[in-house]
Amino acid sequence: MATERTDQRREAGRRTRDRLMDAALELLAQRGQEGVTLREITDRAEANVAAVSYHFGSLKALFDAAIEHALERYLDAQMNAVASLDPAAGIEDLAAAFAGPMMRALAAGGRELAVMRTVARVGIDPPQGWDRLAAKFQQSRRDVAEVLSSKLPGVDEQELNFRIRCAAGLLNWLALAPIGAELTAEPAEQIERWLVPVLAGALHGSPAATSRASARRDSQRP
Repeated sequence: MATERTDQRREAGRRTRDRLMDAALELLAQRGQEGVTLREITDRAEANVAAVSYHFGSLKALFDAAIEHALERYLDAQMNAVASLDPAAGIEDLAAAFAGPMMRALAAGGRELAVMRTVARVGIDPPQGWDRLAAKFQQSRRDVAEVLSSKLPGVDEQELNFRIRCAAGLLNWLALAPIGAELTAEPAEQIERWLVPVLAGALHGSPAATSRASARRDSQRP
């Protein structure tokens, strides 16, 4: 009986923690950290003020946990989509997998896009000391680079990584720029039709540049 009560308390605590993170993320997406109060979060989460200190230690720690959770979900979705690609998939297929979470957010609009904007802000301008997800960012880029390198054997690892980071930056910018808001009025198919070729172009680069890179490497070989 005591074990059952302990399990119930633990589950109730987990639900409260999840509600606090959801409420914090939604309010952060709307107004940013400077515009959100502790009381607003606890009211929306239907929790008492002390719950924030109990579960997170501070309001800033709650903000960090909420954003980190959203980033992890975003990166996991990207990585899963890339990992599920068929070996014969082309660069446009890779671009579609890489952009999938952002395209879904743009098509959905509302809270989903608001959360993605919070993720994009951290991606563009990480707060000082924000390195907890560095390993996952690096793994995501490695996964994309592995697929891309098989399609572009003449491009070295450093350049592939540069292209991937540019593509990621483009997605982050799109979430925050006015054109991103304009896209929310378009159907999902139209967003994909417009966005995927642009990303694929960033990943592929120009054929001439790829040929020059390959020629440089050939000339440097003994």
